Amino acid sequence: MCAKAAALLVAVFLLSVASLALFAQDSPVHIGVLLDDIKLERWQRDSKLLQLHARERGARIIVKDAEGSDSLQLQQATQLLDSGVNVLIVVPHDAEKAAAIVQAAARKHVPVISYDRLIKNSAVSLYISFDNLQVGKLQASALLSASPNGNFFLLEGATSDNNAHQIEKGHRLVLKPAEDSGHLTIIDEAWCPQWNQKDAYDATVTALQKSDGKLAAIVAANDDTAAGAVQALAERKLAGKVPVSGQDADLAAIVRIIRGTQTMTVYKPLSPLSKRAIDAAITLSRGGKPEATESFQNGSLTVPEILLQPIAVDQHNLGATVISDGFHYADEIKKALAPGEWEKFTASRRH
Repeated sequence: MCAKAAALLVAVFLLSVASLALFAQDSPVHIGVLLDDIKLERWQRDSKLLQLHARERGARIIVKDAEGSDSLQLQQATQLLDSGVNVLIVVPHDAEKAAAIVQAAARKHVPVISYDRLIKNSAVSLYISFDNLQVGKLQASALLSASPNGNFFLLEGATSDNNAHQIEKGHRLVLKPAEDSGHLTIIDEAWCPQWNQKDAYDATVTALQKSDGKLAAIVAANDDTAAGAVQALAERKLAGKVPVSGQDADLAAIVRIIRGTQTMTVYKPLSPLSKRAIDAAITLSRGGKPEATESFQNGSLTVPEILLQPIAVDQHNLGATVISDGFHYADEIKKALAPGEWEKFTASRRH
């Protein structure tokens, strides 16, 4: 082969490589999303926002609902990987068992974003969530302010969820000084395997029996567990008399806050979370590195993370937070209330 022909072949090869790279950059990114259980209002919102932001960026996206099943979630991950997704966004049902999803993705060189919940001891490409330690601190601080003395009941989330442990740690960090000084007693603690209302109701009934109905506060880890606590309190005519915390700013929780049966919730603005997750997914799929705020030790592995800040919400700042952000609209809240309740509430806020 003459030198000119060889040079021509090299030039054609380099041009082909460049064309393929350009095509890869321009072709739509295919994102697979694995959610834990879409029955919860929280994950319904995330699903819609992730799909919205993906469409805005021109990406293809498929969302799967594991229905609270580890085996189904792994099966769905395999299906998405076999279909050729470029990146996975995973809300794990079980923080430990979901490591199998990361391992399956690694075999196909597909990056994994651990979304809102950490997949423990795994080489995820990014962990993006809210500061869950701060969530716990906000909940405990609000209830300590509302009820600085007496018997406190800790109503935690699922032991399989790393977030639940971070939230519980936040609870105890805030309550420990008052506990050490003898101002309050943590009389009981219960964990809810599915973060749901029924488990929380049963646990609260037990705590009320053990304390003879003398609870000063119920530090509930999310709004579903708060709903179970309030249900149990209502049966003893204690709803509104015992402060209860929550998390996620669910519509039902906003109604309870207006009615005074739930003291506060923790609002986590989901639009910025989902947008940054989609942006990171596209960056990772193209071989880049997302701009993480910091990194942490996930077992023996160092993992980049992005942590957003949660916001405590009560009767005083509903308008300036969940309503002004469009997380819930005033008309939506009004429809969920009895006739006249919204007007009475808004009138009381003006004085």
